[in-house]
Amino acid sequence: MLFNTLFEEKNMQISGKIVNHRKAVRAVITQNNKVLLVQSNKGDYKLPGGGIEEGESDSGGLIREVGEETGYINIIVKDKIGSVIERKIDAYDSNALFQMTSYYYFCELASEQRVNQKLDNYELEQEFTPKWVSLDDAIHQNEKMLIQNSKNKWIERENYVLKELKKTMKLDKWINRDGSFVLFWTQKNRPYELPMN
Repeated sequence: MLFNTLFEEKNMQISGKIVNHRKAVRAVITQNNKVLLVQSNKGDYKLPGGGIEEGESDSGGLIREVGEETGYINIIVKDKIGSVIERKIDAYDSNALFQMTSYYYFCELASEQRVNQKLDNYELEQEFTPKWVSLDDAIHQNEKMLIQNSKNKWIERENYVLKELKKTMKLDKWINRDGSFVLFWTQKNRPYELPMN
């Protein structure tokens, strides 16, 4: 895996507390040197994805979440590339901890077909909008939002992941004998081929 980290609230008492777990999946979809992100009306960016429902597989949850947040309904789930664990006092039970583990997967679009988004209430309030953005632009914008103390708690997590992607991946071009070329991410000497849409 490219990354694995823990974000924990400062000065949090852990011993003796019940831990309420939640599992989430998030997609890294690239195309034309950009990554598919969701932007809120506050200005920050996050990778599409969210919580897994009971009985749902990682890939099933990821396909559903990407479709709901971006409208893209034909994605192929590829390799798991990392995880982030977030731990804090549970907002609904001060005697418990809330721990969310987010698993990140490389995905690709099987087609450009889109449908209307199906956003949750908080996503509607924040006017989630899918956008293709360069890693540098997304990181820069999220850093600006962190300085402004934006209320979206996912910014730190997502910016960590975007920086890890930038650090460990490089866009390369392979030219075939017939003159055609394939774009791919080079990841630790292992190419990950990108769709040529």
